[in-house]
Amino acid sequence: MAVDTLERRPTRLYWWKEAGLVIAFYLIYSFTRNRFGSHRVEIGEEPLHAFNNAVRIIDWEKALHLFHEPQIQSHFLDYTVFLQFWNTFYGTAHFLVTAAAFIWLYRARPEIFPLWRNVLGATTALAIVGFSLFPLMPPRLLDSAELYGGARLEAEQHAGPFGFVDTLEDYGGPWSFDSGAMQRVSNQYAAMPSLHIAWSTWCALVMWQLTRKRWARVLIVLYPVMTLFGIVVTANHYFLDAAGGLLTLGVGYLIGRGLFEWNARRLGRADGAPADRAPTS
Repeated sequence: MAVDTLERRPTRLYWWKEAGLVIAFYLIYSFTRNRFGSHRVEIGEEPLHAFNNAVRIIDWEKALHLFHEPQIQSHFLDYTVFLQFWNTFYGTAHFLVTAAAFIWLYRARPEIFPLWRNVLGATTALAIVGFSLFPLMPPRLLDSAELYGGARLEAEQHAGPFGFVDTLEDYGGPWSFDSGAMQRVSNQYAAMPSLHIAWSTWCALVMWQLTRKRWARVLIVLYPVMTLFGIVVTANHYFLDAAGGLLTLGVGYLIGRGLFEWNARRLGRADGAPADRAPTS
């Protein structure tokens, strides 16, 4: 049974089901954050593991001639408003654009919505596993002498400085990680893979199918490019984080497509008439 044929069939969707899936993923992420999140330093666990993983990433990038993030950021450190814009972009577009693409796809293309919803879910789930198994300190924290409650970083085989600036702390933005509440609801060591890159690329792939306007497609292509620049200039990610995000999205697509096809076959066998039943997950 061809998947293209399945995608052309009318699909029954329920908003409450999709909302429930989103809530379920948030709860799973919250559990992971609370289990492995950066706020755990408050109870005496130093983030040495995340720091040493960052040193490994930098060493790998140097071997691949990719470690240019400090130089890129340094070109823009004299422009306060510019960096404030990118701090805001980093903290808001990630959620707003993804939510907009998700809703637009739900309303405009219900026949392919289950496929791409599965892809987004699988990608996010894989990223959560990555955050848990490979906690990674973002570039902006590497040169900090103290983190959360006075815990000091001590590299096993590396002496800084690394050359990064925490633009959120020094230039300002829509929020601050210094507040206790923000530390409790965030995992600042969830850098590998970059969900900003994975989600922005997912948005581009989805929205490309929803419009044929040339100007709109130009903006759609620019969105993940802008996201890449944003995560680097704000020192929130390394280039390898971005590569990890693309790899995670690729594997997430294979899993999401596989689930979509499996469910289509399952519903077809249940009905005994595959052409008359639309996949819903």
